[in-house]
Amino acid sequence: MGLFDRFRESGTVEQQVTLGPAEGFAGVMLLVVAADGYLAEDELNLLSVTLGRMRLFRSYSGDVMRRMFDNLGGILRRQGSDALFNAAIATLPHDLYDTTFAVATDLVLADGQVSTEEEELLGSLARALNLPQDTINSIIQTMIIKNKG
Repeated sequence: MGLFDRFRESGTVEQQVTLGPAEGFAGVMLLVVAADGYLAEDELNLLSVTLGRMRLFRSYSGDVMRRMFDNLGGILRRQGSDALFNAAIATLPHDLYDTTFAVATDLVLADGQVSTEEEELLGSLARALNLPQDTINSIIQTMIIKNKG
């Protein structure tokens, strides 16, 4: 037993993570690109370009985007992927559920390979969003076609 183990176990208070709708969406996408345990520069660039094309992020300058991702990355490092995932899902507007799954699927398929971790994360996302199976299948099929070429 380490010197501080007793204090860690009894004295830690879980911090509540609160995100806005745009941060929640971006948080899910950050988890998707980092699902394989590695966050490459080209993945971050793809994420920035993808989000920059969306109305939800049109008013976000490059600096605001960087600060948002610094904040989300800090939550991921300090509290873990489950805390970020749960906070993101809790703040996502219902009208963005299918969009969230579609963009996440697109990001997963962008490199032409789907890791086990990415597939599991997409499964968790689909369950958390309570999407109908027909919608899930339709989105996956469309994104496979989109990313063929």
